[in-house]
Amino acid sequence: MQNFISDISHKTFSVTERVSGKSIRNGVLKEIQKDHPEFNESHFIAVAELNYYRQLYIQNLLAKEVGTLTELEHTVLDNINQNHLIADEASDVKNEATRGQRWADRIASFGGSWRFIGFFGLFLISWMILNIVALHNKGFDPYPFILLNLLLSCLAAIQAPVIMMSQNRQEEKDRDRAKNDYMVNLKSELEIRMLHEKIDHLIIHQQESLIEIQQMQADAMRDFIDELNARSNAA
Repeated sequence: MQNFISDISHKTFSVTERVSGKSIRNGVLKEIQKDHPEFNESHFIAVAELNYYRQLYIQNLLAKEVGTLTELEHTVLDNINQNHLIADEASDVKNEATRGQRWADRIASFGGSWRFIGFFGLFLISWMILNIVALHNKGFDPYPFILLNLLLSCLAAIQAPVIMMSQNRQEEKDRDRAKNDYMVNLKSELEIRMLHEKIDHLIIHQQESLIEIQQMQADAMRDFIDELNARSNAA
């Protein structure tokens, strides 16, 4: 297997990992030249070393566009570096809810349904009929139903904070989804940029290979013509 020596670390790598300086994007090339000013388009670098400077270029680009990198941006960069999927990590996260939170969700779900409205309307009508018709307005809560108003006020006072607790939990879930969507979109954008660089490298590498093959074919054709000329002169 053929090897080459990197012009940056002076270490030996397989020739399949060799990347020419002229196939590197200008932004990444400038990042390399910050540490190695002598590096230019005629030099060679290994893919592993190039990936390090690509990540450094992306990190500096994010810091320039966004400002100080937040924890989300660092998480995205780590996932790119370790080749992890953010969507898989987000699906593995378990959102454990306490018993009180689960009850708050159930009460809020039931309190905001037509079934609750139907049951509660039936309860109110039954209460009024019982006191006005059955007990001739002399029962435990005659008109204007002071006890019923007290029960309704207590129910509203208890139901409101329960619904707010459920809404706060839903807002936390929405914020987590928004963070995950932002990280996935950012990771996709950065990986598309890196994919463009890799495609450019492959195209340039293929062009170099085609040129080398054409030169070899031209040399073989030239040798063949010279041989024919030699034979014709000898004849």
